[in-house]
Amino acid sequence: MSRLYLLRHAKSSWKDERLDDHDRPLAPRGKRASKAIGRYLRDHDIEPELVLCSSAKRARQTLERLGPAGVDARLEPELYGAGAHDLLERLHAVPDDVASVMLIGHNPGMQQLAFLLAGLDDKFPTAALATFDCGAWSTLERAELIDYVKPRDLDAPA
Repeated sequence: MSRLYLLRHAKSSWKDERLDDHDRPLAPRGKRASKAIGRYLRDHDIEPELVLCSSAKRARQTLERLGPAGVDARLEPELYGAGAHDLLERLHAVPDDVASVMLIGHNPGMQQLAFLLAGLDDKFPTAALATFDCGAWSTLERAELIDYVKPRDLDAPA
């Protein structure tokens, strides 16, 4: 059994409209929410073996605030703007002996992937974390949703 964590990046800032979308940083609200999700991960002993993170600045900053020490984290430009099927294809390439993966990315792809895997038919706000049990990565098509937490569930801003 493998475990998949889908984490949408935390809230980004639109303060500097001259910035390219890829280069937008976290907003103060996003910084607080990502720290809250980081505390949730530590409180629940969640430490993925592999983290696949979009190369967008807001995704990288979300990862930094989670605080996973010693985790194999890979920045992957192709995750920026990826749709559900692209994300699923990337997960298919994960070696089957990897026990757990966290994917940090963007909507609408993250929300669509959660729906595709387990029928999660809910909004997927910034810094939301969905946890799934699944089989082998190479044949992943469906998964069981076992946890879904949003920053507002943790008394943090969404």
